[in-house]
Amino acid sequence: MVRRVVTGISASGKPVVVSDGEPPRTRQYTHTPGFANSLVWSTAAPAAPSADPTAAIRSWVPGPGETIALTVTFPPASVYADPSFNPAAAGAEQLEATPGLAELFEPDAPGMHTTPTVDYGVVLQGEIVLDLDGGEVATLGPGDIVVQNSTRHAWRNPGTEPATVFFVLIGAGGAS
Repeated sequence: MVRRVVTGISASGKPVVVSDGEPPRTRQYTHTPGFANSLVWSTAAPAAPSADPTAAIRSWVPGPGETIALTVTFPPASVYADPSFNPAAAGAEQLEATPGLAELFEPDAPGMHTTPTVDYGVVLQGEIVLDLDGGEVATLGPGDIVVQNSTRHAWRNPGTEPATVFFVLIGAGGAS
């Protein structure tokens, strides 16, 4: 999945690597083959260096001034069209894995959601399409960056290979 290197300060005051490996909250989804995410880090306001906060996160939507950094791997759209795909099981898995965020997805408009955040997204691999509520779309590829300003949107992968995006969500205090 993702390698995360975290630095800190040793007892003697020297910079050190305190962890190196997969983030502890990493998931390969069972009911949506190819879908995966990793909660990389989070901060509270005001941000300060801390021990690994990822295990204690109760909501994947940061509060005002807080941040969450994560990767999401989107499988090709063909996964959702497969007759064996079970939307109810996939939805339950999302609710368990990404509390706070999963509840924002609209049941009547698959993939559409609005978060009270400003998000920075960087496409790491593949191609992903950002669908906006007003009908506009933006196709993004490796190295492309998106700033998502609390707008109603959905992500989809029309390709044949997974697409991975690194996101930083910044709590904005309310959708605008």
